[in-house]
Amino acid sequence: MLTTTNKRRNLVFIAVISAITLVLAFLPTGFDNPSLVDNTLYEKAEVLSTDDAALTTISVVTLGNQKLRIKVLSGKFDGQEFDADNILNGQKNIDKIFKPGDRVLAVINTDPTGEKVIGIRASEYYRSGIEIFLVAVFVVALLAFAGITGIKAIISFIFTALAFWKILLPMYLNGVSPIPAALLMAFLSSAVIIFLVVGIDRKGVTAVLGATSGIAFTAVVSFVSGHWFKIPGTVQDYSEALIYSGFNLNLSEIFLSAVFISAAGALMDVATDIAASIDEIHSRRPDLPRRELMISGFKIARPVIGSATTTLLFAYSGGFMFAFMAFMAKGVPFVSIFNSNFISAEILHTMVGSLGLVLAAPLTAIIGAMIYGKKK
Repeated sequence: MLTTTNKRRNLVFIAVISAITLVLAFLPTGFDNPSLVDNTLYEKAEVLSTDDAALTTISVVTLGNQKLRIKVLSGKFDGQEFDADNILNGQKNIDKIFKPGDRVLAVINTDPTGEKVIGIRASEYYRSGIEIFLVAVFVVALLAFAGITGIKAIISFIFTALAFWKILLPMYLNGVSPIPAALLMAFLSSAVIIFLVVGIDRKGVTAVLGATSGIAFTAVVSFVSGHWFKIPGTVQDYSEALIYSGFNLNLSEIFLSAVFISAAGALMDVATDIAASIDEIHSRRPDLPRRELMISGFKIARPVIGSATTTLLFAYSGGFMFAFMAFMAKGVPFVSIFNSNFISAEILHTMVGSLGLVLAAPLTAIIGAMIYGKKK
């Protein structure tokens, strides 16, 4: 049962994090391009007709310029029709071939006055509508089933997303050392999320200490393993685009920081589960000494570790499904598959995260026993 003091403390913490989240929402990243914003509009549009005469198909690759007639559906040019281009570069992962009726994101280039259209291209399918719908369904479902806890979870979700977007990524781009920056952000986000959802009490402190201990260990393992694996940071999509844009970044360390950031969520779940279990045991048997409470925590941790590590395998396996299929289709031997940069990177992700779980669970049990248990 929460005391009046605990309730007041939690309410103050929620108010503070909500205020910080609001500030982050309006905080500039430092990488905004005013000239691009002033002279370029991104609007919703509908494809009225297409002209594929300038497209050329070579084997399975299509190149050329698909001519479109579109109708703008938002912004200052709402309701107006324009001719637009859809440039295909022969890259199936980014090329699109539109058809009449498709809703697209139109990139409209204007003159300095912003009144005259210089050129229009169809950039992507317009997905904002369905994305907003899914977010709304998620929020409604969370509030319906979790109530007040759901509100706190939404605040923590928004805070974490903004912290990564407005603080961590600009730090990377400004040349701040990636691993310390990511470690600090992982600690901060974990503490905020757990204290918001669990509360600022012994259970929350146990979960935070267990999660941050696991994250710290995962960061060390990630750094050491990355040195052995010798995986280049360019293994991740868009990494080379940063180099070509003129940024002097340590891509390998950014990749390694992404490894333990990816595992932080699972570590928080495990630490919170074990902390909650120890809290419940203590509420039933407040007379248990530390040693007995620690043994109970270890017993709880064992099945949690088993299921959580498998969860990580499922979570990461989707990232290299197509790569495995491509290797299998070509008859590539296992020794070649598991030594390739891409697959080795995913193995590093999975194993480092699993090692962090293996340590975070018993560490949380030990910390919980020390906080809750009585001296014998």
